[in-house]
Amino acid sequence: QVQLMESGGGLVQAGGSLRLSCVASGIIFRSSNMGWYRQAPGKQRELVAVITAGYNTNYAASVKGRFTISRDNVKNKVYLQMSSLKPEDTAVYYCARPPDAWGQGTQVTVSS
Repeated sequence: QVQLMESGGGLVQAGGSLRLSCVASGIIFRSSNMGWYRQAPGKQRELVAVITAGYNTNYAASVKGRFTISRDNVKNKVYLQMSSLKPEDTAVYYCARPPDAWGQGTQVTVSS
């Protein structure tokens, strides 16, 4: 059974940083493309960042230069380092092995 579990969300002031973590089980992690997505209230879920099995990365334009996605194939974990956070980054953040495996989400709230 595929399980993705996020952690690391919370409340932070604008300009601050957070690091999200996601541990995966039930998949061959090292050969999986992994991603972080987010959904703000009243908005559609959107891609934040992806990292391929070959460690290639891609970011949404709104987070490029502020967020960094990384992975640890020994620990079966994917991370999202978020810096220079803005109130508009407030959302529930989901770890995923798109398109078929999703975590429960972790809330990130950025106060102004």
